[in-house]
Amino acid sequence: MKVGIIGAAGRMGRILIEATLANPQTTLAAAVDVPGSSLIGADAGELVGQGGQGVFLVDDLGKVVNDADVFIDFTVPQATVANVDICRAAGTKLVIGTTGLNDEQKAALREAAGDIAICFAPNYSIGVNLCFKLLETAARVMGEDADIEVIEAHHRHKIDAPSGTALRLGEVVAQTLGRDLKDCAVYGREGQTGARDRKTIGFETIRGGDIVGDHTVLFAADGERVEITHKASSRMAFGRGAVHAAAWLADHDKGLFDMQDVLGLAGDSAGWGKG
Repeated sequence: MKVGIIGAAGRMGRILIEATLANPQTTLAAAVDVPGSSLIGADAGELVGQGGQGVFLVDDLGKVVNDADVFIDFTVPQATVANVDICRAAGTKLVIGTTGLNDEQKAALREAAGDIAICFAPNYSIGVNLCFKLLETAARVMGEDADIEVIEAHHRHKIDAPSGTALRLGEVVAQTLGRDLKDCAVYGREGQTGARDRKTIGFETIRGGDIVGDHTVLFAADGERVEITHKASSRMAFGRGAVHAAAWLADHDKGLFDMQDVLGLAGDSAGWGKG
């Protein structure tokens, strides 16, 4: 599978280049970065200490959109939506790890998936996606008799909060319990808040240092509590998963998928775009 990386010169972009080169099912075919970057024209392999790849950074996706079978995009919402339009017109597949998309932007992805294959997930690590499945069981067993909180921590540079993964964790719990997260989510507390409503799902956000990504869902019942936790120590966990998803899309011409589909874990709560 020929893979292109969007945002190639960034932290995650370099991880994705390295993961693409390491995967025997994928070949690095294109690399795109923002206009004005000092690295435009550089060999993409040099960014990860593997020069001589013959793939040079460009500043316009349109110039190389036909060079790859699938592009991986971990950028920002506005850029991602524009990239979807370009890939849709060219018939090129997409793996999207961008977080912070609003409902309108997600709808644009759903529409484009009528023409091309798109994998869109809030988190591409295998461990996090396993946690999504574990949460279904925990919510069914304890959810009605426990207070539920989602606690997440990331590095100081992360620009959206709560994280896309934290929101998806909350969605999995809410869907399992027949609730709408938009109605029951509480984002932080301050002042005289009164007694906690058991039907709510709370979110706490931490930003600091170089934390790659920690997520915990707490089920606190009377006399006991259960915590389901995932801690990422390297962004390579996300990179490997995203490249695995890119290779998986080889067998799909169109449609909207997520990492639960890629791993064969899809169930009632899998896939924000399935409903």
